[in-house]
Amino acid sequence: MTAQTYRFTWQDIEIEAVYAPNKWNVIAHLEIWSINPDRAPLPITETGYFSHYHPIEELGGDVVVQVIAWLDEEAAKPAWKACVEAIRQYSLI
Repeated sequence: MTAQTYRFTWQDIEIEAVYAPNKWNVIAHLEIWSINPDRAPLPITETGYFSHYHPIEELGGDVVVQVIAWLDEEAAKPAWKACVEAIRQYSLI
């Protein structure tokens, strides 16, 4: 099966996710980029890019729904809340 590309917005950040459910017939691969703003931090990555290999069939169902649920879960953690606050205050950290 070929890779599927999804674009969606999460908390005013445009995101692109590319999911290859069967890469090289041995593994699945999920890539996530923040594309607008470019390389904006996300709760799962400070760099705006995330690559994840996992066993085939591990990510079943709607990819976008699952990625958003993952982002929401990580965004509830203190580390992300601190990051958002630092961005709001224009911190250089």
